[in-house]
Amino acid sequence: MDDPIGAFVPHGRYRIEGKNSKESGTLSGLTFAVKDIIDVEGHITGCGNPDWLRTHKKALRTAPCIRRLLDAGATLVGKTVTEELATGLTGENIHYGTPINVNAPGRVSGGSSSGSAAAVAAELVDFSIGSDTGGSVRAPASFCGIYGIRPSHGRVSMQGVMKLAPSFDVIGWFSLDPILLRNIGTVLFDRPNPIPSPGRLLVAEDVMELLDYNIRNELMKAVDIVAKFLGPSKLIRVSDLEGIPGLDKWVNVTRAIWGGEAWAVHKEWINSVKPRFGSGVAARFTARSKVTTSEIEIARLQRDVISAHLKELLSGGDVLALPAAPGIAPPIGGSDLEIDPFREANEPIGCTSGLAGLPQISLPLTSFDGLPLGLGIAAGPGNDELLLDLAVTMAENNITPQ
Repeated sequence: MDDPIGAFVPHGRYRIEGKNSKESGTLSGLTFAVKDIIDVEGHITGCGNPDWLRTHKKALRTAPCIRRLLDAGATLVGKTVTEELATGLTGENIHYGTPINVNAPGRVSGGSSSGSAAAVAAELVDFSIGSDTGGSVRAPASFCGIYGIRPSHGRVSMQGVMKLAPSFDVIGWFSLDPILLRNIGTVLFDRPNPIPSPGRLLVAEDVMELLDYNIRNELMKAVDIVAKFLGPSKLIRVSDLEGIPGLDKWVNVTRAIWGGEAWAVHKEWINSVKPRFGSGVAARFTARSKVTTSEIEIARLQRDVISAHLKELLSGGDVLALPAAPGIAPPIGGSDLEIDPFREANEPIGCTSGLAGLPQISLPLTSFDGLPLGLGIAAGPGNDELLLDLAVTMAENNITPQ
């Protein structure tokens, strides 16, 4: 298959036919790509770094998430570019290049699932699989103007997937078509969950206030569109309840737990191999190595409080509107000094769903300066189908990407 946008890694150019591709599987006749952190039997998973590729063996079995898609009839056409060890927001990789974002020329497709999102936007595949720890599906979907979903933590098997921060990591997926996005969920979920009646549409005012004024205005227009289907929206500060730490604390809690988990997972390999990392990735792992045990223990206690708050807030069919990313896609080639403020702005946006294991969908409902801008909608744990149905209903009522 041709790859004019640089979405695929060199060692990931292979094709595996779907089991029912000529029969009647749910995904029969469709093609998909997967982020190069997910195992395929007989191939080495590269995780965005040539030193990782060099020091690891071929996978002995295919990850269950990929196997389910193949069994449903979809054909795998290759592995896509990811930032090193799934760490980053822009999707630029010093070893494998920067996939082209066809919907935002000259701008990044978003990390760390950059190749997966770019491949869907360019219609090289019907859908793709990525992963999301702190926004690695949500931001690329927003930057590329496509649908993307981070499911509830634990709803899709992570077996055969490189770990980053296991208590945040999930498999996610991208599509141009919300019906297909929902169908993929029916294949990947072990069983369907009952769908509650739609409740209130809440707006994460604390998070929205962090955005540039013009970006916030565009997203609030998208909120008004969603409100047509879910009833009037209600502005609410995400830390309204007594005893809940403020949003700045949420970021610190996430950094401590994520950093501690990521360093515990990868420190042995990093210390022994001393891989060549891009400067931003290297800096983040250096910072993670300095997180103390006491910081992690305190953060986990705080996370329990935050998680309980969010689960109570989103009980039943209530949903929460928040940005999918801090703004439009940044230009390609930005320095760490230029990108770090954007990355820091994403932390309070990305941490909300991760702290409570919430599902969150990115809806390509608006734009700014002619460039895609996604709206995030989160729901209570297990209410993934509510979000997927919302996307389909809006499309059926001709509310489609702008």
